[in-house]
Amino acid sequence: MSAYDQTFGPLLVGTLFNTYLYGIVTHQFASYYRANFNDRLAVKCVVAFLLVLDTFHSVAVMYMAWVYMVTNHANPTVLQFSIWPYPFTPIGTATSAFVTHLFLGDSIYRLTHNKVLFGVIITTALLTFGLGMANGVKAWIIHMNADMPRISSLAIPWLSMQVIVDMFSTVTLSIIFAREKTGMPTTDSVLRRLIRGAIQTGLFGSIFALGYLITFVLLPKANFYGMFAIPIGRIYSNTLLDTLLVREKLKMEMTHNVFEETSRMMGWIPTTKELRPPASTSKSSTPCMTAWAL
Repeated sequence: MSAYDQTFGPLLVGTLFNTYLYGIVTHQFASYYRANFNDRLAVKCVVAFLLVLDTFHSVAVMYMAWVYMVTNHANPTVLQFSIWPYPFTPIGTATSAFVTHLFLGDSIYRLTHNKVLFGVIITTALLTFGLGMANGVKAWIIHMNADMPRISSLAIPWLSMQVIVDMFSTVTLSIIFAREKTGMPTTDSVLRRLIRGAIQTGLFGSIFALGYLITFVLLPKANFYGMFAIPIGRIYSNTLLDTLLVREKLKMEMTHNVFEETSRMMGWIPTTKELRPPASTSKSSTPCMTAWAL
């Protein structure tokens, strides 16, 4: 195995996979805006912010790959230095994770109205965000790839906390939805979709964060952790957008008023006066409204 296999190789794999995910996420962004959901301004701002962040980071890592592999293809000493998109990666990842954690925390609060639970999620999310930012800043200052193991005192607690927040939010939302099952096919079908969205939002991010953590601890001198670090931000965007876009299918399974009520209880659309159920609402949709009246 040559030195390039442990340096350029993992970076190239991470960049290619990130570009692939960015293509999927871009399609999701387009689908979201094309669907023209009547979402709250805060939700629209989250989606727009993630679009800008994902675009900036994806272009930056492609630039990094170009500098390493094209501009300096005959200059292997460039591997000694960390080009700025690489230390920016923890900053971008921490930001994407923080936005996703805020989104999940807001959904949990709107469903439970539990201020203590909401406070725990936001506090741990802020702590995780701070550790991620500090990790990125320190990596930027070090600048030398050989010295990157020095950030382990920040990287290990940051990634560990990120996994904890992901899994805690996922399990909490899953329990909330599971408790609302009524045995009615229509209601339970909606809840299963929402449980799936909650699980994948936390699970996939946790898998990549664990991969990042394990490879960084076991192989700090190589760049294998880059395969997991670079695309994590796209993972968060992909799963969050999938949760929002699931409403396209829910529209076909629910009456208009039940769909609006469900979106309102999740905090996706603005809160307005309570809708009066129409006389024509079927029995299969009524339990769904009851399930969301937490």
